[in-house]
Amino acid sequence: MLYVGSSNVQKDLEYYTGILGAKKVWDISSSGTRVAALRLGRGPAILLADHRPAGTCILIFQIDDLAAASKQLRKKGWRREGESFEIPEGPCYRFNDPSGNPLALLEVVRPNVFGSSFEDESR
Repeated sequence: MLYVGSSNVQKDLEYYTGILGAKKVWDISSSGTRVAALRLGRGPAILLADHRPAGTCILIFQIDDLAAASKQLRKKGWRREGESFEIPEGPCYRFNDPSGNPLALLEVVRPNVFGSSFEDESR
């Protein structure tokens, strides 16, 4: 998944769907934050998020067991940045690569939470 910062989710959503032809998977607003999920071609899901600065992107990698993966990675010197966070499908741990690029691990504990999945069935 690509967790993309947005200065205006509505305008970005209109651009991605109206101009680029993306399909909106879901769109939620909660606690002053808006996040919309899109599918554009066969690439990763795109999450437009107004609580992230525009021009930033977090690459999110899906794993089977967040606790086990983080334990194994810590043995190799990995460390997460800050507290865990949630997206609709489950908990995430954020971290940075050596160049400072933001990355995250996701454990899907609520698949199809909105009646649709990030997984592209046509692959």
